[in-house]
Amino acid sequence: MLEPLRAGEPGGYRRVDWSTGVPRPGEEVEIDVPDVLVLEGVSSGRARIRPSLSLLVWLDGGSEAERLDRAVARDGAESRAELRRWQLFERGWFTVDGTRRAADYRIS
Repeated sequence: MLEPLRAGEPGGYRRVDWSTGVPRPGEEVEIDVPDVLVLEGVSSGRARIRPSLSLLVWLDGGSEAERLDRAVARDGAESRAELRRWQLFERGWFTVDGTRRAADYRIS
């Protein structure tokens, strides 16, 4: 998505469809070239993408249980098991990738 935007062209991404409880490719979303682009989510601050970022903000968004409940409310009850599996994975991911340490700002 970022390469075309950098070149002044629309970019895009594919949403994740959780309707079956298992992640699968969802609809494609086109992004016009914005003045400011805010990326959010687990992968938005990964080491590989950091050179393309102007600013990285880490948000401490509550306990694991609270975050899981919010994600299930967003994606549906059938997604709970997969989201919990992902949550356990991201615990290690953030540690290895150094995402929190690399953030310019940390918000609680």
